Amino acid sequence: MATTHVALLRAVNVGGRGVVKMTDLRDAFAGAGCANVRTFIASGNVVFEARGAKPDSLFKRIAAATRDLLGSEPGICFRTLDEIDGVIAANPFGRLVDDRAVKLYVAFLDREPASKPKLPFTAPKELCEITACRPREMFIVSRPKPNRMYGFPNGVVESFGVMSTTRNWNTVTRLAAFARAGARM
Repeated sequence: MATTHVALLRAVNVGGRGVVKMTDLRDAFAGAGCANVRTFIASGNVVFEARGAKPDSLFKRIAAATRDLLGSEPGICFRTLDEIDGVIAANPFGRLVDDRAVKLYVAFLDREPASKPKLPFTAPKELCEITACRPREMFIVSRPKPNRMYGFPNGVVESFGVMSTTRNWNTVTRLAAFARAGARM
């Protein structure tokens, strides 16, 4: 039976960097051996299926294919759909999901950090606060700065020695629904 995976690529089509067509990204994943490859929005979210309990060799082929496509080493965090569903089920933001004054983010980490932040961990310059952690995810609340811009949490998270890619909470929930809707039965 195939497992549904989600690849979260870092810095794809953000601020004019890492520009790539989603059709090219789908082709790279298919060429690496992935099945039922689909992309969700244009920011490097790829849903695919793979057989086997240990997909490490597949992940290496994906990294090579995307490196060729992007022209540099890709930052990719892989999760199964079940793991994404677990992130959502943890309900890390509680009532804050209804608070329009804040932005909620999930930072997906490439590995478990050697040290974890003492919660809540606040980055005053960015007005970001890590409010909860799982082994390979950190949950961040971002508040507006005086210039009305919101702080972005990647630098805060990466101060713990990990590579991360961040998604808005709404994107995470919509991505999971997209992945479930297209999973082969």
